[in-house]
Amino acid sequence: MASGIRDKVVIIGMGCTPFGEHWDKGADDLIVDAFEEAVADANIDRDQIDAAWFGLSHDEQSLSKSAISLVQALRLPNIPATRVENLCATGSEALRGAIYAVAAGGSDIALALGVEKLKDTGYGGLPERTKGTFDDMWYPNVTAPGSFAQLAIAYAEKHGISMDQLKEAMAHVSWKSHENGVRNPKAHLRKTLSKESIVRAPMISYPLGLFDCCGVSDGSACAIVTTPENAERMGLTGNLVSVKASQIAVSNGSEMSFGEWDGSYTQTTRIAAQRAYAEAGIANPRGELDLIEVHDCFSITELVVMEDLGLSDEGRAWRDILDGRYDRDGDIPCNVDGGLKCFGHPIGASGLRMVYELYQQIQGRAGERQLANPKQGLSHNLGGFPNRNVCSITVVGQY
Repeated sequence: MASGIRDKVVIIGMGCTPFGEHWDKGADDLIVDAFEEAVADANIDRDQIDAAWFGLSHDEQSLSKSAISLVQALRLPNIPATRVENLCATGSEALRGAIYAVAAGGSDIALALGVEKLKDTGYGGLPERTKGTFDDMWYPNVTAPGSFAQLAIAYAEKHGISMDQLKEAMAHVSWKSHENGVRNPKAHLRKTLSKESIVRAPMISYPLGLFDCCGVSDGSACAIVTTPENAERMGLTGNLVSVKASQIAVSNGSEMSFGEWDGSYTQTTRIAAQRAYAEAGIANPRGELDLIEVHDCFSITELVVMEDLGLSDEGRAWRDILDGRYDRDGDIPCNVDGGLKCFGHPIGASGLRMVYELYQQIQGRAGERQLANPKQGLSHNLGGFPNRNVCSITVVGQY
């Protein structure tokens, strides 16, 4: 494996809009809002940014298919800028481009920004959403809830778990997200729910009920990165947050073939996690990660991913969840900002939003949801279906 990215790049500023239904704002407005927070946080001038990566999953009518929209909205000084798209890992892909440009010496200060204005499109993740205009990711008669429901059934069958037990654990995942979202003023959904109401909610795709599914949102998030040496020259010697690892694993078709994959886990997460731990120098993730942000598009996804990340033993994540291991006061707090479920899921911004929460927590600036002295955290994105997806894992920590 190559030497990797560990401690070669630091984050000097981040910004994130509230996620939700921004009927009064366009995508350009959200871009500006996130950027202004990040620039103020970094205490730099926009003209110091010399490269940019723009994450946008959907071709919005108000935005160019290139990065021109980003540069125009921010009046950046004719710098190189690139639009990237990688399903739900789009924001993480933008960050990866920026940090590798800085690490390689191609840029002194780089920007990564993701945005999505999904509420204007009517996007809901169900059939007919593409109306024949999207790529071949979405097969006829296949939905995201349906494919992740199959993940739940396969997991329960493999590990001999009754559906009542699994639904109780999934309800705890959703309950936790709502409890955490209430503490977050930027979260889309800020309402607590009882576990009983979650279990008894209308069914979407068995065994996934309404509250087992995340919604979609409008929003933007961004990061400004540079090298530690540049940060020191700029006088930024305080509580710097360093990138420890950035890994992406993409399905190669093996999950869709007759082979070892049994449908009960996400293979790409296991591959990307091992690479990320090696890159970050993490030998014991259960003892070295102080918090995590994972891709809880559905409650079963968060549950299964706990095992794929090596944080729970095989077949034990549902018990660990019910025991509170991943609650905000547990051993490894997960999605303390509300996650996709409650913070929201504007696809192009979600990966950067996850790192934003880690950044805020490590710097001790998370307000009411602040944890006690976290030093290192992990973010996880999963874009696509369990059998065909892209997984991105980013590890950040104190420099």
